[in-house]
Amino acid sequence: MSNIILLFLCLFLGFFLRKTKLFPENGHLALNSFVINISLSALSLYYIPKITLNLQVIFPVMVPWINIGLAILFFILLGKKMNWSKTLIGALIMCAGFGNTSFVGIPVIQSLYGESGLKTVMLVDQPGSFVALSTLGITIASFYSGEKIAVSEIIKKILKFPPFIAFCVAVLLNIFNVNIPLQIDDVFAKLGATTVPLALVSVGSQLRWQKLDHDAKPLFWALLFKLILFPAVIFILYFLILKQSGEMIEVAFLESAMGPMVTAAIIAAAHKLEPKLCNLILGVGIPLSFVTLAFWYIVMKYSGMLGM
Repeated sequence: MSNIILLFLCLFLGFFLRKTKLFPENGHLALNSFVINISLSALSLYYIPKITLNLQVIFPVMVPWINIGLAILFFILLGKKMNWSKTLIGALIMCAGFGNTSFVGIPVIQSLYGESGLKTVMLVDQPGSFVALSTLGITIASFYSGEKIAVSEIIKKILKFPPFIAFCVAVLLNIFNVNIPLQIDDVFAKLGATTVPLALVSVGSQLRWQKLDHDAKPLFWALLFKLILFPAVIFILYFLILKQSGEMIEVAFLESAMGPMVTAAIIAAAHKLEPKLCNLILGVGIPLSFVTLAFWYIVMKYSGMLGM
């Protein structure tokens, strides 16, 4: 219960600090930088070496890749039918194609599953969301904005990214069964513990609601896909078709239902892909995702009781 209180309190604090101007206009950038480069790296080094590596780990890793793959297909077809502009299609792919697997995902999963659930979150977030965003995401944003980017630049960016480096080191520690000294492991745990409050304050400070105007229909389709259609696909695929079960699969499924990713929307806006719409999708999508997440959690637990 305390984790849920912390979750909503930090979201409110971020929103309150920005509204009262006690928080610098771009203060969230400093928080984001610390969370991404330090906190997430520490979480990888703390949790990944403790994961039992088996074939089941592919299911959480694949969630973000399936997400962006289906988003590309869905919004290209829908965009043609709706006669949407290239920049609008690109914005929708970016905002609905990537989930908030860390900034919102970590506190939510920690609230529901405790520390053990964070091992799966790291699998979804690092080789999943981050690599997908750094490769396909950057390529999509560049293509729909008309900008060209070299493959070598994308590879260089991935290889120099601290959380990815930490993830690779953590995987090697796991494979070679290296025991991290308790004092160092405790440092990783304490640094990783900063993720939840800092990430949520950052998200809360960035929530903005604007008039819908002509953005109502694209907003509807973006959130319908991200919060309802895509989780439904993962539910059917993982639970009904592939007959998977267990905590790792449950966490992977709930991660598929997270709201839109802040970083993906920022990248889309930076490439001039409908910045107002991107902010609107975040402002409406993240709060709404707490409602839809509760719905999917109930569906998952009820279906489990029925033995589906």
